[in-house]
Amino acid sequence: MYGALMTGLVTALLSSAAPADDDDQKVFGWVEKATIEEPWGPEVKVKLDSGALTSSMQAEDIERFQRDGEEWVRFVVEVEDESTEEVVSKTFERQVFRNLILTGAGGQDRRPAVLMTMCIGDTRYEEQFSLEDRDNMTYPVLLGRRTIQELGLLDVTRTFEQDLECDEDSPLHKHDEKELDEDIGI
Repeated sequence: MYGALMTGLVTALLSSAAPADDDDQKVFGWVEKATIEEPWGPEVKVKLDSGALTSSMQAEDIERFQRDGEEWVRFVVEVEDESTEEVVSKTFERQVFRNLILTGAGGQDRRPAVLMTMCIGDTRYEEQFSLEDRDNMTYPVLLGRRTIQELGLLDVTRTFEQDLECDEDSPLHKHDEKELDEDIGI
């Protein structure tokens, strides 16, 4: 009974707190399905984590290198494709968008962040992802607040609210065209 009461309270708060113009916004659950880097596009479960600022993606064999005087990174994305249940992998090379320094109980960790494109719902998003080995984690992709603010509303009591419907004609939200909240920054 307590769970049902809390669910009702959270849903009521979400709907009453949203401004009138938010009625047309899509609602996403705390876990959704997405595809990584069309047209490769393995389908993965992603966790929408409002406690994280920057999104994070499963990456292995991360190798930094220089190309034309710029910092680049080569990495392997190996994930289970939820639509086929097969483990698939692909090697990517991306320019480093920025370097993150994360401080936690275990000390400091330095990670590269790169721009990658993903599809969630019926829209493609070019977003920055920090690269880390997430093999021992339940979700190979974590979407942080920088990404969530572009999607719509987050209902933490729900999962799998959006159907994957992207194709080559789906709208693409480019990272350099984003309007970030002031407290989120770059």
